[in-house]
Amino acid sequence: MAFLSILCALLIEQVRPLRANNVVFGAIKMLSARIEAGFNAGQPRNGRLAWFVVVLLLAVPVYLIHLIAASINPLFELAWNVIVAYFTIGFRQYSHHFSSIQMALLSGDDVKARTLLAEWTGLDTVGMEVSDISRIAIEKALVTAHHSVFGVLLWFLLPIGPAGAVVYRVAEHLARAWNDPAQTTEDMFGVFASKAFYWADWIPVRLTAVAFAVVGNFEDAIYAWRNFARRWENETLGIILSAGGGALGIRLGNPAEKAISIPELDMTTGDYTNVELESMPGEEPMLRSLQSAVGLLWRATLLWLLLILLLSIAVWIG
Repeated sequence: MAFLSILCALLIEQVRPLRANNVVFGAIKMLSARIEAGFNAGQPRNGRLAWFVVVLLLAVPVYLIHLIAASINPLFELAWNVIVAYFTIGFRQYSHHFSSIQMALLSGDDVKARTLLAEWTGLDTVGMEVSDISRIAIEKALVTAHHSVFGVLLWFLLPIGPAGAVVYRVAEHLARAWNDPAQTTEDMFGVFASKAFYWADWIPVRLTAVAFAVVGNFEDAIYAWRNFARRWENETLGIILSAGGGALGIRLGNPAEKAISIPELDMTTGDYTNVELESMPGEEPMLRSLQSAVGLLWRATLLWLLLILLLSIAVWIG
Protein backbone atom coordinates (compact mmCIF):
# COMPACT_ATOMS: atom_id res chain seq x y z
CA MET A 1 0.00 0.00 0.00
CA ALA A 2 2.81 2.43 0.88
CA PHE A 3 4.63 1.86 -2.40
CA LEU A 4 1.47 2.31 -4.49
CA SER A 5 0.51 5.43 -2.55
CA ILE A 6 3.92 7.06 -3.00
CA LEU A 7 4.14 6.08 -6.66
CA CYS A 8 0.70 7.51 -7.43
CA ALA A 9 1.52 10.73 -5.58
CA LEU A 10 4.78 11.18 -7.48
CA LEU A 11 3.07 10.54 -10.82
CA ILE A 12 0.31 13.02 -10.02
CA GLU A 13 2.89 15.61 -9.00
CA GLN A 14 4.68 15.23 -12.32
CA VAL A 15 1.43 16.06 -14.11
CA ARG A 16 0.19 18.69 -11.67
CA PRO A 17 3.03 20.07 -9.51
CA LEU A 18 2.07 21.40 -6.11
CA ARG A 19 2.87 25.07 -5.63
CA ALA A 20 5.06 26.01 -2.69
CA ASN A 21 2.51 28.61 -1.58
CA ASN A 22 -0.48 26.25 -1.68
CA VAL A 23 -3.39 26.48 0.75
CA VAL A 24 -2.27 23.57 2.94
CA PHE A 25 1.24 24.89 3.51
CA GLY A 26 -0.17 28.37 4.05
CA ALA A 27 -2.49 27.05 6.75
CA ILE A 28 0.37 25.23 8.48
CA LYS A 29 2.51 28.38 8.45
CA MET A 30 -0.37 30.40 9.84
CA LEU A 31 -1.03 27.84 12.59
CA SER A 32 2.62 27.66 13.62
CA ALA A 33 2.88 31.46 13.67
CA ARG A 34 -0.22 31.80 15.85
CA ILE A 35 0.94 29.09 18.25
CA GLU A 36 4.32 30.78 18.50
CA ALA A 37 2.71 34.14 19.20
CA GLY A 38 0.54 32.61 21.91
CA PHE A 39 3.18 30.43 23.60
CA ASN A 40 6.48 32.24 23.08
CA ALA A 41 7.76 33.51 26.39
CA GLY A 42 11.39 33.04 25.40
CA GLN A 43 11.86 29.78 27.31
CA PRO A 44 12.57 26.25 26.00
CA ARG A 45 9.65 24.73 27.94
CA ASN A 46 7.22 27.01 26.10
CA GLY A 47 8.65 25.90 22.78
CA ARG A 48 8.41 22.25 23.80
CA LEU A 49 4.73 22.56 24.68
CA ALA A 50 3.97 24.56 21.54
CA TRP A 51 5.78 21.97 19.38
CA PHE A 52 3.63 19.12 20.68
CA VAL A 53 0.48 21.19 20.24
CA VAL A 54 1.20 21.91 16.57
CA VAL A 55 2.36 18.39 15.73
CA LEU A 56 -0.57 16.70 17.46
CA LEU A 57 -3.12 19.08 15.96
CA LEU A 58 -1.91 18.16 12.48
CA ALA A 59 -0.83 14.51 12.80
CA VAL A 60 -3.61 13.05 14.95
CA PRO A 61 -6.47 13.90 12.53
CA VAL A 62 -4.45 12.49 9.64
CA TYR A 63 -3.90 9.25 11.53
CA LEU A 64 -7.54 8.96 12.60
CA ILE A 65 -8.78 9.48 9.05
CA HIS A 66 -6.27 6.86 7.93
CA LEU A 67 -7.69 4.35 10.42
CA ILE A 68 -11.29 5.14 9.45
CA ALA A 69 -10.53 4.87 5.72
CA ALA A 70 -8.73 1.55 6.24
CA SER A 71 -11.68 0.15 8.17
CA ILE A 72 -14.12 1.09 5.41
CA ASN A 73 -12.30 -0.03 2.28
CA PRO A 74 -8.68 -0.41 1.12
CA LEU A 75 -9.42 1.92 -1.78
CA PHE A 76 -10.37 4.70 0.65
CA GLU A 77 -7.14 4.05 2.54
CA LEU A 78 -5.16 4.24 -0.70
CA ALA A 79 -6.87 7.47 -1.72
CA TRP A 80 -6.13 9.11 1.63
CA ASN A 81 -2.51 7.96 1.57
CA VAL A 82 -2.08 9.39 -1.94
CA ILE A 83 -3.53 12.73 -0.86
CA VAL A 84 -1.20 12.99 2.15
CA ALA A 85 1.81 11.85 0.12
CA TYR A 86 1.00 14.41 -2.57
CA PHE A 87 1.09 17.25 -0.03
CA THR A 88 4.16 16.02 1.87
CA ILE A 89 6.48 14.63 -0.82
CA GLY A 90 7.50 17.69 -2.80
CA PHE A 91 9.74 16.57 -5.64
CA ARG A 92 8.61 19.26 -8.06
CA GLN A 93 8.48 21.97 -5.41
CA TYR A 94 12.18 22.58 -5.85
CA SER A 95 13.04 21.01 -9.22
CA HIS A 96 11.60 23.87 -11.27
CA HIS A 97 13.94 26.33 -9.50
CA PHE A 98 16.89 24.11 -10.25
CA SER A 99 15.83 23.55 -13.87
CA SER A 100 15.33 27.29 -14.45
CA ILE A 101 18.83 28.06 -13.17
CA GLN A 102 20.28 25.30 -15.32
CA MET A 103 18.52 26.58 -18.45
CA ALA A 104 19.69 30.13 -17.77
CA LEU A 105 23.30 28.99 -17.47
CA LEU A 106 23.02 26.86 -20.59
CA SER A 107 21.83 29.88 -22.53
CA GLY A 108 24.71 31.97 -21.17
CA ASP A 109 22.45 34.27 -19.15
CA ASP A 110 24.44 34.45 -15.93
CA VAL A 111 22.49 37.49 -14.70
CA LYS A 112 19.19 35.62 -14.88
CA ALA A 113 20.77 32.60 -13.19
CA ARG A 114 21.97 34.80 -10.31
CA THR A 115 18.51 36.34 -9.97
CA LEU A 116 16.79 32.95 -9.93
CA LEU A 117 19.27 31.61 -7.40
CA ALA A 118 18.74 34.63 -5.15
CA GLU A 119 14.96 34.13 -5.30
CA TRP A 120 15.34 30.46 -4.42
CA THR A 121 17.92 30.69 -1.65
CA GLY A 122 17.59 34.26 -0.39
CA LEU A 123 21.36 34.75 -0.75
CA ASP A 124 23.21 37.71 -2.19
CA THR A 125 24.33 36.39 -5.57
CA VAL A 126 25.71 39.61 -7.06
CA GLY A 127 28.98 38.96 -8.87
CA MET A 128 28.88 35.19 -8.48
CA GLU A 129 30.76 33.12 -11.00
CA VAL A 130 29.25 30.15 -12.81
CA SER A 131 31.06 27.75 -10.48
CA ASP A 132 29.57 29.41 -7.38
CA ILE A 133 26.09 29.49 -8.91
CA SER A 134 26.35 25.81 -9.81
CA ARG A 135 27.70 24.87 -6.39
CA ILE A 136 25.03 26.67 -4.40
CA ALA A 137 22.23 25.40 -6.67
CA ILE A 138 23.44 21.81 -6.24
CA GLU A 139 23.77 22.22 -2.48
CA LYS A 140 20.26 23.62 -2.22
CA ALA A 141 18.87 20.84 -4.41
CA LEU A 142 20.52 18.06 -2.39
CA VAL A 143 19.33 19.42 0.96
CA THR A 144 15.84 20.21 -0.28
CA ALA A 145 15.50 16.79 -1.92
CA HIS A 146 16.38 15.16 1.38
CA HIS A 147 13.88 17.21 3.39
CA SER A 148 11.12 17.09 0.78
CA VAL A 149 11.49 13.55 -0.55
CA PHE A 150 13.89 11.10 1.05
CA GLY A 151 13.24 11.95 4.69
CA VAL A 152 9.48 11.91 4.13
CA LEU A 153 9.61 8.50 2.47
CA LEU A 154 11.16 6.88 5.55
CA TRP A 155 8.63 8.42 7.92
CA PHE A 156 5.81 7.38 5.60
CA LEU A 157 6.84 3.75 6.14
CA LEU A 158 6.36 3.90 9.91
CA PRO A 159 3.36 2.09 11.46
CA ILE A 160 1.48 5.39 11.76
CA GLY A 161 1.57 5.65 7.97
CA PRO A 162 0.82 9.04 6.43
CA ALA A 163 0.80 10.67 9.86
CA GLY A 164 4.53 9.95 10.03
CA ALA A 165 5.12 11.98 6.88
CA VAL A 166 3.13 14.84 8.40
CA VAL A 167 5.17 14.71 11.62
CA TYR A 168 8.43 14.90 9.67
CA ARG A 169 7.41 17.79 7.41
CA VAL A 170 5.87 19.76 10.28
CA ALA A 171 8.94 19.18 12.46
CA GLU A 172 11.16 20.40 9.63
CA HIS A 173 9.03 23.52 9.20
CA LEU A 174 8.97 24.34 12.91
CA ALA A 175 12.74 23.91 13.18
CA ARG A 176 13.13 26.62 10.52
CA ALA A 177 10.23 28.90 11.41
CA TRP A 178 10.93 29.04 15.13
CA ASN A 179 14.67 29.62 14.78
CA ASP A 180 14.87 32.76 12.71
CA PRO A 181 18.50 33.94 12.56
CA ALA A 182 17.23 37.50 12.87
CA GLN A 183 15.91 36.78 16.36
CA THR A 184 17.99 37.55 19.43
CA THR A 185 20.02 34.78 21.02
CA GLU A 186 18.06 35.25 24.25
CA ASP A 187 14.94 33.81 22.63
CA MET A 188 15.12 30.08 23.43
CA PHE A 189 11.63 29.25 22.16
CA GLY A 190 12.84 27.32 19.12
CA VAL A 191 15.50 25.22 20.87
CA PHE A 192 13.26 22.19 21.30
CA ALA A 193 12.03 22.39 17.70
CA SER A 194 15.63 22.20 16.49
CA LYS A 195 16.46 19.27 18.75
CA ALA A 196 13.25 17.43 17.85
CA PHE A 197 13.93 17.67 14.13
CA TYR A 198 17.57 16.70 14.64
CA TRP A 199 16.52 13.39 16.16
CA ALA A 200 13.64 12.92 13.72
CA ASP A 201 16.16 13.36 10.90
CA TRP A 202 19.04 11.40 12.43
CA ILE A 203 18.36 8.12 10.62
CA PRO A 204 16.89 9.59 7.38
CA VAL A 205 19.89 11.83 6.71
CA ARG A 206 22.28 8.91 7.01
CA LEU A 207 20.15 6.74 4.75
CA THR A 208 20.13 9.58 2.21
CA ALA A 209 23.93 9.70 2.35
CA VAL A 210 24.07 5.93 1.82
CA ALA A 211 21.70 6.25 -1.15
CA PHE A 212 23.94 8.93 -2.70
CA ALA A 213 26.93 6.64 -2.25
CA VAL A 214 25.17 3.62 -3.77
CA VAL A 215 23.96 5.42 -6.90
CA GLY A 216 27.04 7.64 -7.26
CA ASN A 217 30.76 7.27 -6.68
CA PHE A 218 30.63 4.98 -3.65
CA GLU A 219 34.23 5.18 -2.47
CA ASP A 220 34.50 8.96 -2.76
CA ALA A 221 31.11 9.49 -1.11
CA ILE A 222 31.96 7.34 1.91
CA TYR A 223 35.46 8.86 2.15
CA ALA A 224 34.12 12.43 2.06
CA TRP A 225 31.35 11.61 4.52
CA ARG A 226 33.73 10.06 7.05
CA ASN A 227 36.46 12.67 6.78
CA PHE A 228 34.77 15.97 5.94
CA ALA A 229 31.21 15.97 7.34
CA ARG A 230 32.50 17.31 10.66
CA ARG A 231 33.55 20.58 9.01
CA TRP A 232 29.98 21.81 9.03
CA GLU A 233 28.56 23.26 12.21
CA ASN A 234 25.23 21.76 11.10
CA GLU A 235 25.74 17.99 11.16
CA THR A 236 22.88 17.32 8.76
CA LEU A 237 24.30 19.66 6.13
CA GLY A 238 27.74 18.16 6.61
CA ILE A 239 26.53 14.63 5.95
CA ILE A 240 24.38 15.48 2.93
CA LEU A 241 26.87 17.80 1.22
CA SER A 242 29.97 15.75 1.89
CA ALA A 243 28.36 12.49 0.77
CA GLY A 244 26.58 14.17 -2.14
CA GLY A 245 29.71 15.98 -3.26
CA GLY A 246 31.74 12.79 -3.04
CA ALA A 247 29.13 10.87 -5.02
CA LEU A 248 29.25 13.54 -7.73
CA GLY A 249 33.03 13.97 -7.63
CA ILE A 250 32.78 17.70 -6.83
CA ARG A 251 33.59 19.95 -3.88
CA LEU A 252 30.58 21.32 -2.02
CA GLY A 253 30.39 23.64 0.94
CA ASN A 254 31.22 27.23 1.71
CA PRO A 255 34.27 28.27 -0.35
CA ALA A 256 35.57 30.06 2.75
CA GLU A 257 35.84 26.68 4.49
CA LYS A 258 39.38 25.78 3.54
CA ALA A 259 41.50 23.25 5.37
CA ILE A 260 40.86 23.49 9.11
CA SER A 261 43.21 22.77 11.95
CA ILE A 262 42.66 20.14 14.62
CA PRO A 263 44.78 19.19 17.61
CA GLU A 264 46.88 16.08 16.98
CA LEU A 265 49.24 14.35 19.39
CA ASP A 266 52.90 14.52 18.38
CA MET A 267 54.32 11.13 19.37
CA THR A 268 57.89 12.49 19.58
CA THR A 269 57.24 15.37 21.99
CA GLY A 270 53.99 14.30 23.61
CA ASP A 271 52.44 17.68 22.82
CA TYR A 272 49.37 18.55 20.78
CA THR A 273 49.96 20.52 17.61
CA ASN A 274 47.58 21.90 15.03
CA VAL A 275 47.70 19.92 11.82
CA GLU A 276 46.16 21.06 8.56
CA LEU A 277 43.48 18.78 7.16
CA GLU A 278 43.58 18.04 3.46
CA SER A 279 41.09 19.86 1.28
CA MET A 280 37.93 18.06 0.22
CA PRO A 281 38.51 15.92 -2.90
CA GLY A 282 36.73 16.51 -6.18
CA GLU A 283 36.49 19.05 -8.96
CA GLU A 284 35.11 22.56 -8.79
CA PRO A 285 31.37 22.46 -9.63
CA MET A 286 30.66 23.61 -13.16
CA LEU A 287 27.69 23.74 -15.49
CA ARG A 288 27.87 20.04 -16.35
CA SER A 289 27.71 19.26 -12.62
CA LEU A 290 24.09 20.42 -12.58
CA GLN A 291 23.03 17.63 -14.92
CA SER A 292 25.04 15.14 -12.90
CA ALA A 293 23.20 16.26 -9.76
CA VAL A 294 19.84 15.74 -11.48
CA GLY A 295 20.86 12.22 -12.41
CA LEU A 296 22.04 11.50 -8.87
CA LEU A 297 18.73 12.62 -7.34
CA TRP A 298 16.65 10.61 -9.80
CA ARG A 299 18.72 7.49 -9.23
CA ALA A 300 18.46 7.93 -5.48
CA THR A 301 14.69 8.33 -5.78
CA LEU A 302 14.40 5.17 -7.86
CA LEU A 303 16.56 3.33 -5.32
CA TRP A 304 14.22 4.38 -2.50
CA LEU A 305 11.18 3.29 -4.52
CA LEU A 306 12.77 -0.06 -5.25
CA LEU A 307 13.52 -0.64 -1.58
CA ILE A 308 9.98 0.37 -0.60
CA LEU A 309 8.59 -2.01 -3.23
CA LEU A 310 10.70 -4.89 -1.92
CA LEU A 311 9.67 -4.09 1.65
CA SER A 312 6.00 -3.97 0.63
CA ILE A 313 6.30 -7.35 -1.11
CA ALA A 314 8.00 -8.86 1.94
CA VAL A 315 5.25 -7.57 4.24
CA TRP A 316 2.53 -8.81 1.87
CA ILE A 317 4.09 -12.26 1.60
CA GLY A 318 4.67 -12.45 5.33
